[in-house]
Amino acid sequence: MLQGNHVTTRDGVQIYVKQWGPESGQPVVFSHGWPLNGDAFEDQMMFLAHHGYRAIAHDRRGHGRSSQPGFGNDMDHYADDLAAVTEALDLRNAVHVGHSTGGGEVARYIGRHGVSRVAKAVLIAAVTPIMARTPWNPEGLSPDVFDGLRAGVKTDRGQLYKDFTTVFYGYHRPGAKPSQGAIDGFWMQGIMGSLLAQYEGVKAFSETDFRDDLRKMIVPTLVLHGDDDEIVPLATTSRAAVKLLPQGTLKIIPGAPHGLCTTHKDIVNEELLAFIRG
Repeated sequence: MLQGNHVTTRDGVQIYVKQWGPESGQPVVFSHGWPLNGDAFEDQMMFLAHHGYRAIAHDRRGHGRSSQPGFGNDMDHYADDLAAVTEALDLRNAVHVGHSTGGGEVARYIGRHGVSRVAKAVLIAAVTPIMARTPWNPEGLSPDVFDGLRAGVKTDRGQLYKDFTTVFYGYHRPGAKPSQGAIDGFWMQGIMGSLLAQYEGVKAFSETDFRDDLRKMIVPTLVLHGDDDEIVPLATTSRAAVKLLPQGTLKIIPGAPHGLCTTHKDIVNEELLAFIRG
């Protein structure tokens, strides 16, 4: 059910949604990364809206302007919330775009709800098929990495989010030009969310196994990743994911960090437009 800018899910959570561009345009639906909200995709939304597409972004439960329930901070609920948004807006022939955690959300959405409303998908620096080290993913990241992240969220998430942007945007690299505006924007989006949701979300994005979901993504799927991503390693995520996708295409953006939708927005925008039109 859509009321104003919110969709109410079956378990009573209100999901904030914003829409730009003509309502008659093909829907392009954005799922954001941790710990951000739908504003993380504003550059892509405005670009596509100006090209006649109906650009839609939602704030994940516990994030941004959505409800902050004390439950459901896992990929199944994230996917079902996305399904609730697509049903409430009656979206069809949609292109689903997910960055980082949002890429996992898109994969799980298709894995649980199928492709009847989906035309194409885009996974940008996504956490698929899994981030954490497992017996079948021995090159994955150590559990210590995620334990440290949870400790930072619990101890002083405000400072964590300020520090995190350095690596997220690659601002420590030689020749990089840090943007205080981008840093402040990341912090503001992060701090708007629920401490509980962001703490529990670390488990969701790091430990969820998306292998079966990727196999069910039978629509054309573009996989975008920067080769200087220090947050979500290219080798064990996108390179592995494209091998499981029935119609996957991998494109690597040289020099791009994890936050490439901001630092390399013009390249990302053109890749999206070409893929959607193709």
